[in-house]
Amino acid sequence: MRLLSHLIRFSFAILVPVLVLGGCAPTETPVAEYDASTDSLRFEGEVHFRNVKQLTFGGNNAEAYWSFDDEKIIFQSDWSEINDKGCDQIYVMDPDGEEGYKLVSTGMGRTTCSYFLADGRIMFGSTHADDKECPAPVAFGQGRYVWPIYASYDIYVANADGSNIELLIGGEGYDAEATASPDGKWIIFTSTRSGDLELWRYELATGALLQLTSGLGYDGGAFFSPDSKKIVWRASRPEGEAATLYQELLAQDVVEPSALNLFVADIDGSNVIQVTNLPGANWAPFFHPSGEKIIFTTNHHMDEGKGRIFDLFMVNLDGTALEQITHSGTFDGFPMFSHDGKRIAFASNRNAARTESRDTNVFVAEWVE
Repeated sequence: MRLLSHLIRFSFAILVPVLVLGGCAPTETPVAEYDASTDSLRFEGEVHFRNVKQLTFGGNNAEAYWSFDDEKIIFQSDWSEINDKGCDQIYVMDPDGEEGYKLVSTGMGRTTCSYFLADGRIMFGSTHADDKECPAPVAFGQGRYVWPIYASYDIYVANADGSNIELLIGGEGYDAEATASPDGKWIIFTSTRSGDLELWRYELATGALLQLTSGLGYDGGAFFSPDSKKIVWRASRPEGEAATLYQELLAQDVVEPSALNLFVADIDGSNVIQVTNLPGANWAPFFHPSGEKIIFTTNHHMDEGKGRIFDLFMVNLDGTALEQITHSGTFDGFPMFSHDGKRIAFASNRNAARTESRDTNVFVAEWVE
């Protein structure tokens, strides 16, 4: 297995005295000191990152999310070296990238938006019950970039190794983008069951459903806060001609993610606050471990939100103290902090050679406050 992590090494050491039980004199144990010059996947200005490690090496790999014990990462991939199915499947790997990649979806249909449950099980969206083959790609002209909203997506649950796959949330229309609360009580997901792309909450103990959003526009990609009391998500709020276009595209099972901002609310959908009011696409939000900030993906800073370069930014819940986190000059997105707050997983087009690439790979870095 090619692992660029083997190229990242420490070049200096300091000696720290350690008291040895049973003796009076301290011994000296070498402790590695960080050397930025060897951190080849970290770019200048990325002061919150250390020891960036690449975990996948080709194709499209994204939405990499930690298990609640921080021992595993689940992600979707079409990388040909591990996936010959023709469209995304779901895999699990360890965050050090040393144990390979385990397929945990069925290998049929198209999958998306996987996540761990607090009890160690996994869930993901899949079209396999509708058709074992990959659904036809969306063909849409007019120079627009659109996301497909396959009505055949349902949400499935399985054991951590992919066994005993069962339907969890289904029915007519699109059901996907599911994530779980840290307290193990709730799932939040996006669905068209009410006629628009809205957030819904599912109670694991009872199966009870609650619609959380109702305004016209796309509501999706939601995550819970560390204390399970709040949610953050991306949303469009089109008006006038933009609203008409949104509805026309949705009728064709696509959405154009060109104008998105971030919102937070209580987990019952109340007390909604708009966090960002920025041009372009502001999406893939995740709570900082403190619960007081949000890290997210955005192109607002590039050509008034029309640029193709996406970076990670962080912002307070009230929209203040906006801070740029990544500076690779390419795509960086899908951030998620480990639950202990010590590391961050993200997807990027970066590589150690600093060459242009269309490959989107999964990376993990140590997080520095």
